[in-house]
Amino acid sequence: MRKLLSMSLLLCFNFSAFSQEEPNLNNYKRSSLYTFMVSDLQQDHSQTIQDAFVNYPIPDKFNDHNSELRTLPKLVDESLSKKEIDELQKDSITQFLSNNAIAKLMVAKWFNRSESGGFNMDLIAARGSYNASDIDIKIARQSERGLAMVADAGEELLKNTFVVVNNFKYTNKEEVAKKASGFLSAVSSAASAAGASGISLAADATSIGVGVAGKGYVIKTDAHLYRLVWDEETAAIFYNDYWTEDADLNPEKVAAFENSSIFKLEYIGTETAWADMQSTAFTKKTDDELITIATKNAGDAVIAKLQRAYEVFRTKTPLLSGDPLSAKIGLKEGLEKGDKYEVLEQVINKEGKTEYKKVGVIKVEKNMIWDNRYMADEENPSEIEYTTFSGSNSKYYAGMLIRQIN
Repeated sequence: MRKLLSMSLLLCFNFSAFSQEEPNLNNYKRSSLYTFMVSDLQQDHSQTIQDAFVNYPIPDKFNDHNSELRTLPKLVDESLSKKEIDELQKDSITQFLSNNAIAKLMVAKWFNRSESGGFNMDLIAARGSYNASDIDIKIARQSERGLAMVADAGEELLKNTFVVVNNFKYTNKEEVAKKASGFLSAVSSAASAAGASGISLAADATSIGVGVAGKGYVIKTDAHLYRLVWDEETAAIFYNDYWTEDADLNPEKVAAFENSSIFKLEYIGTETAWADMQSTAFTKKTDDELITIATKNAGDAVIAKLQRAYEVFRTKTPLLSGDPLSAKIGLKEGLEKGDKYEVLEQVINKEGKTEYKKVGVIKVEKNMIWDNRYMADEENPSEIEYTTFSGSNSKYYAGMLIRQIN
């Protein structure tokens, strides 16, 4: 199978993945994401934070690859130094993911493994916009085009499957304020505890008073990013040694997959982000509601930071329009004025695999960034419904893909 997957194909064709006349903005290959959080039951409001995390949907720019297991226990003694904690936390999370065979679980989900142990290509065909019959393994093994699709699916879909593990920390700014010598130092302490700076103050702080202006919640998260390892060797072993279908189940291959240990996750990196929710005397939200909002925004913020820091994790987004140049991404994705995005056209190369041809660069326009953060329509209402970019709109059209480059 390995030889077949690496065969050079004689069939050559090249076409755009999208039509200018009738663009399908959902018809592109997304990265897939599985998210976890560290569950610290000793932390204040731990259940509220956990519920907010578990019930918050995966961002639209990813395929939701979650399974039932979403939390892992607190694994580190926080009486240690910060440097020791950071290293031990990463190591303990890595070990947890390995011990619980999360990589194999993700592969099983990709291939729709049934309770009996059979696989099929239905999910891959759907997420990759492949012809389901061409990518069927039985048919693919008899067709150069089918084999190209199978290899392409591995490179485009499985290879771009990620895990993010969040470790949330809660800080109540009011409690910090009570322990500090003054209001300004109290806010500074809250920011320091959250790993942040410049926490915004309520506009009416002077008239309402220190006691109320200090209220609010800061949620910080350290997020650890992993990537599913899917290379030619792993693919060859999977298709040769483990592949079996419910219609003609091979018990030996079922057992071989269940006992396998070849599937791995590679550690990519760690980033820290935070979100705060300022409370005033006029708020109608409960503490749980404020903490929920901050938790969800912190989770979005750290994914944006991971994408900015690690190119392999950067996702593609379709242009909503060529005139104006626009896309449905914004502050939730960490956009800032002046950010540059390359514009890509999806093509199929002579081997039948997906490639992305760069056709230009566009830049985020000042004051035209969509605030799509959780609850932004209520907390910071705006008429902007998408982010606008500057660039030559004569050569771009809806459906072309953009990806951040700085």
